[in-house]
Amino acid sequence: MALLHHTQNAAQIKLRYRISSSAKPASCQANSFGTPTGLHQIADCIGATAPAGMVFKGRRATGRLASEYPLNEQASNLITSRILRLRGLELAHNSGQGCDSFERYIYIHGTNHEDRIGQPFSGGCIEMFNFDIIALFEIAQQGDLVYIFN
Repeated sequence: MALLHHTQNAAQIKLRYRISSSAKPASCQANSFGTPTGLHQIADCIGATAPAGMVFKGRRATGRLASEYPLNEQASNLITSRILRLRGLELAHNSGQGCDSFERYIYIHGTNHEDRIGQPFSGGCIEMFNFDIIALFEIAQQGDLVYIFN
């Protein structure tokens, strides 16, 4: 993933991050578990004061770090550290009935499986190293644009 800075004449890459996207093919369709493509904006920035590794469920901090969960729960992909919730901006592609990224709860977030970053493994979200999502969160703002391509 690259963070772009737009100038009058061109877009310049300012930051790059290793990420993981869906284990399934890219898809904007509901229940596909694919990472949606196209233009999005950051709809919500969640977890500003949470420590690295904090687990979120239902977009709320649980009060427990991933390492504090039983091993069987740690085996699943937990949402950790920060959440940038995305809203699709392309009607009938990633916004609207049957394809809405916001209603699919598509996030950019940390993971308890950092060893898998760089490999496709998520259920549709964009996964990042915990310290990377914290750093990105510090400069991201609600309304910022995100373009996802495959």
